[in-house]
Amino acid sequence: MIGRLNHVAIAVPDLDAAAAQYRDALGAEVGAPQAEPDHGVTVVFITLPNTKIELLHPLGADSPIAGFLQKNPSGGIHHICYEVEDIIAARDNLQAQGARVLGTGEPKIGAHGKPVLFLHPKDFNGCLVELEEV
Repeated sequence: MIGRLNHVAIAVPDLDAAAAQYRDALGAEVGAPQAEPDHGVTVVFITLPNTKIELLHPLGADSPIAGFLQKNPSGGIHHICYEVEDIIAARDNLQAQGARVLGTGEPKIGAHGKPVLFLHPKDFNGCLVELEEV
């Protein structure tokens, strides 16, 4: 059902400093910041030869990333994202197996302009999983 790894998301307390570290110290291709108000985050994508890193920073006081950074002030891995061909079929299959989909269960449009869903970390060994339709 799952396809390739799309990205690993890292919550960061300072988006500019984190982006500069990837660009300057590691020589990575760093995208421009994108505000994603529906998700309460500002993101920067780091393009690697085989996947992407998504830097996440809170956008507004109600951002879920703000809570994550309160618990993890230095930042840390927030979630991993896998590609799926059919997000509704993937959701239905996972729910039939007992996995919990966060939110309403209906896909939202993610930072790549494609439908996404998040799966409860308690159902995936403590890891928040994002599914993105390709």
